[in-house]
Amino acid sequence: MLYRENGQFKTSYAQDQQILPIRQDRIGLLLILLFAFVLVPLASSEYLLRAILLPFLILSLAAIGLNILVGYCGQISLGTGAFMAVGAYAAYNFHMRVPELPLLLSLVLGGLCATVVGMFFGLPSLRIRGLYLAVATLAAQFFADWTFLRIKWFTLDNASGSVSVSGLTVFGLPVQTPIQKYLFVLTLVVLFALLAKNLVRGHIGRSWMAMRDMDVAASVIGIRPMHAKLSAFAVSSFIVGVAGALWGFVHLGAWEPAAFSIDRSFQLLFIIIIGGLGSILGAFLGAAFIVVLPIALNILLPELGALFGWQVDTALVSHVEYMVFGALIVFFLIKEPHGLARLWSTAKEKLRLWPFPH
Repeated sequence: MLYRENGQFKTSYAQDQQILPIRQDRIGLLLILLFAFVLVPLASSEYLLRAILLPFLILSLAAIGLNILVGYCGQISLGTGAFMAVGAYAAYNFHMRVPELPLLLSLVLGGLCATVVGMFFGLPSLRIRGLYLAVATLAAQFFADWTFLRIKWFTLDNASGSVSVSGLTVFGLPVQTPIQKYLFVLTLVVLFALLAKNLVRGHIGRSWMAMRDMDVAASVIGIRPMHAKLSAFAVSSFIVGVAGALWGFVHLGAWEPAAFSIDRSFQLLFIIIIGGLGSILGAFLGAAFIVVLPIALNILLPELGALFGWQVDTALVSHVEYMVFGALIVFFLIKEPHGLARLWSTAKEKLRLWPFPH
């Protein structure tokens, strides 16, 4: 088979500790990146870029941030939509109030504002955990919804509460067409995914996983719970805040607080559960599943209804979508708690041992 390691000897610690130690994985990743950066912009339609690929990339980035907190550190959060909103509105204020500020710097400053808010709402994690921590972070969601809806300063005194941006440029290059937006978001997602992967492989990520597995034992061996938990909230909120800014600036262009409602928080939680907790790859797999499934249901259900003489309206499709998501979450929690990423990992192990899979 093609997926074998015969002859791939490691002669240094650096080679042994690289992100993708198997040559086939490195080649596969390079081919995927080549396909994403070159072939997709050339062959994709405007609908595919706007309606599928952009939401997929930005939701993947937000899921990476949430997975750092929930999957790697074990801190339950239901306020992801709030941190996305903080990043979006903070970046909007920096971008509009300081017109000479570069777009990238506005996005980073929006992420830093989300970091501060995330660490503040992460303070209860030092005393509580589990369901109680989830309720504490849920308070951030309601607080953000009220703040951006009622305090007009954040929307530059816009009476409707909605804001909009246009004429985006990066280093003098326009980010306005679907292809330009796609390439810009794709570049940021690749950089953040690489950053997150290296973080979880280092001593910071190991301290997060130690707190997740057994916080009392982790504190006994010298890991500081406050440092580990708050650093997880900080990194997670920063990535989620940048994703929220991208969602508003690049994907929507014009938005209101409802764009970052509690439904967004649950959607991201579904993504990491289905994709795989504690896995960077799981964020991409879960986001792809969440984005593609509603589109597939909207196409297939009316066709099946016409085939059997049933009337399938939009409301029924929406209800079926929620039912399918709920059933899938229950299925993965029972049969495969580590999600699609574990299924892919198991398939790779079987290929490595073929023709003697276990």
